[in-house]
Amino acid sequence: MGKRVLVIEDEPNIIEAIKFFLSRDGWEVFTHSNGHDALETVARRRPDLLILDVMLPGRSGYEILRELRASARWAALPVLILTARGQTRDREMAAAAGASRFMTKPFSNTDMLKTVRELTEA
Repeated sequence: MGKRVLVIEDEPNIIEAIKFFLSRDGWEVFTHSNGHDALETVARRRPDLLILDVMLPGRSGYEILRELRASARWAALPVLILTARGQTRDREMAAAAGASRFMTKPFSNTDMLKTVRELTEA
């Protein structure tokens, strides 16, 4: 059985691209497109990995990540921050919030797949 990944992203093209190549690699992919109820979606889907956009409607990915890291249940969940903003400050903010990895858009499918595999290797 493949592992479960939750993609919280509001750009449909990016959602479809990630869903396509991760599904082909055996992943069970769930998607969500806003920050309002993202934490509830994480709790409902119980992913092995979270791919989290920074700029979301309702709440930022950083806010969501800080709340996840404050919860004992989700403190160890691998989280890949995905953003169009790749400045040093953005990377520092992601690290401070508890990101496992940081990736900028646009990304290559190969790099994304490699990172996802690395984050979930046991």
